[in-house]
Amino acid sequence: MTDLQKRLFDLQDMGYREFQCRLMPSVQKECVIGVRTPVLRRLARQLWGTDEGKRLLSSLPHQYYEENNLHAFLIEQIRDFDLCIEHLDCFLPYVDNWATCDSLSPRVLATDRRKLLLCIERWIASTDTYVIRFGLKMLMTHFLDDGFDSRYLELAASVHSEEYYVNMMVAWLFATALSKQYNATLPYLEQLRLSPTVHGMTVRKALESFRLTQEQKQRIKALGFGK
Repeated sequence: MTDLQKRLFDLQDMGYREFQCRLMPSVQKECVIGVRTPVLRRLARQLWGTDEGKRLLSSLPHQYYEENNLHAFLIEQIRDFDLCIEHLDCFLPYVDNWATCDSLSPRVLATDRRKLLLCIERWIASTDTYVIRFGLKMLMTHFLDDGFDSRYLELAASVHSEEYYVNMMVAWLFATALSKQYNATLPYLEQLRLSPTVHGMTVRKALESFRLTQEQKQRIKALGFGK
């Protein structure tokens, strides 16, 4: 056991471990220590710039879920765009669950949308579930507000997968797009341009939204839930 792993076990919360394991069926229980996310983020800030932090960033794969999350939170500390992408490309193929994937959101990526879009196009063309999911999440995070273009929705709609966690992210993106770019997004449901699975997921998530009006929700609900 490494010194860092010992530190993580000292921070263990067994109740939280049981809770996390129920949420992540793709992760073996013996790989989860049970450390709460705010504690991991605080530890990542402490490790940033230290030899121990550098060792973690250079050692893949990791044994524990928490080590992966620490790795993700260290990447978030990087302030150079190209260096951040370099670390993401090394790390993302080792991500094996939605929680690690969705918690990773480096702020530096917002500094160059042109470069980021090229990376997103590359990520969603991957065959790795969580590389695709991360690419879609970055598309949802950075491209549905200012400077929106309908081609971003085309990019998301081009993703075809049998993976639940990919399809759910496509649906999350389109449900979010409905709340931000309703007129541009609604035709994807009206014209059945999404797979039946993603269509149904999108409708369900949209109906849960607090940012859509009741009139909009009624229109979306009338379009059906798919399969």
